[in-house]
Amino acid sequence: MTAPDTISLIGRLSLRFRRRRMERFAREFAIGPHSTVLDIGGTPECWRLLPVQPRVVLLNIPSSIVAPEGPEIRVAGDGCRLPFRDGAFDIVFSNSVIEHVGSRSRQEDFAREAARVGRAYWIQTPNLWFPVEQHLFTPFIHWLPKPLQRAVVPRFNLWRALSRVTPDRREFYIRHFLQDIRLIGAAEMRRLFPGARIVRERFLGLAKSLIAVRH
Repeated sequence: MTAPDTISLIGRLSLRFRRRRMERFAREFAIGPHSTVLDIGGTPECWRLLPVQPRVVLLNIPSSIVAPEGPEIRVAGDGCRLPFRDGAFDIVFSNSVIEHVGSRSRQEDFAREAARVGRAYWIQTPNLWFPVEQHLFTPFIHWLPKPLQRAVVPRFNLWRALSRVTPDRREFYIRHFLQDIRLIGAAEMRRLFPGARIVRERFLGLAKSLIAVRH
């Protein structure tokens, strides 16, 4: 299989998982046009996958804020220090963001803020114990000790071979992986989100992603 074919396959699988996840989210919370949702670190494309769209506020870092192309409100901010009052939204939603915020203490802040601002929440993250690292598409590399990762990742990862980005963007993403990404397993998700139900998204029988759900 050529690199373009592999990229196309990954894209189709990713879209399939996103669509199924959004449909499950909508059923879980009986999402309707008057539901208020804060999406931390999300994109408007995700919400186009639903037949009925709620009232969404997209919160992201300033460099990711683009000109509005839909009904969503865009806000620049930090997911670990949300600029909203307690219980401001029906639901706080986040898809593959908490693992990007850096240290354990920042992840604790992220979880605490999601629980504070949302009367309910849905927080998804890739599973630490799934054998393929889902940012670099590379098996087992995330289980190596950090010193070994720093030696191996810049020289070998499948994302580098498959991606079609500029060299500076490639260097930035690999540096971000090494410095900031901190994957989470089910036990830590339960600790971060006490009282939440931990849902396992499975692929080939293995838990690919984890979702903390609280009503």
